[in-house]
Amino acid sequence: MKKKIGFFFIKIFLIPLVALSQNQADDIVGTWLTGGKEPARIEVYRSGEIFYGKIIWLKDPTINGKPITDAYNPDKTKRNNPIIGLVILTGFRFDGDNEWTGGDVYDPESGKTYSSYMYLKGNNTLKIRGYVGISLFGRTETWTRTH
Repeated sequence: MKKKIGFFFIKIFLIPLVALSQNQADDIVGTWLTGGKEPARIEVYRSGEIFYGKIIWLKDPTINGKPITDAYNPDKTKRNNPIIGLVILTGFRFDGDNEWTGGDVYDPESGKTYSSYMYLKGNNTLKIRGYVGISLFGRTETWTRTH
């Protein structure tokens, strides 16, 4: 009888923890506003177990009446692609400890791609660390959730 009671309590406590950790993975899903002089809105979404982010809005989406393109892309065939709709976050996985790791962030202003990880500071602040080699040599940006 004691074993049954013990298993009952284990189930009561473990099932909510498993459900909570699954929900935390999706906490970054949504729309985020970048900082800086030229803010953008990034839609973070999930496909399977992988998280991605694409540009869905720019404060100034045109230059001389023409849509801004991915002019600095190292692949010359992509330089005429519009920035809006461009996927800039790729390959992130939730590590179960409030971090999304193993991904890359693409900077369309330079055409460079950086190793990256992300973490939440509260519900409405996303920190994204882009780096070369080790994370010590990098930069962190702060994005704010928009509704």
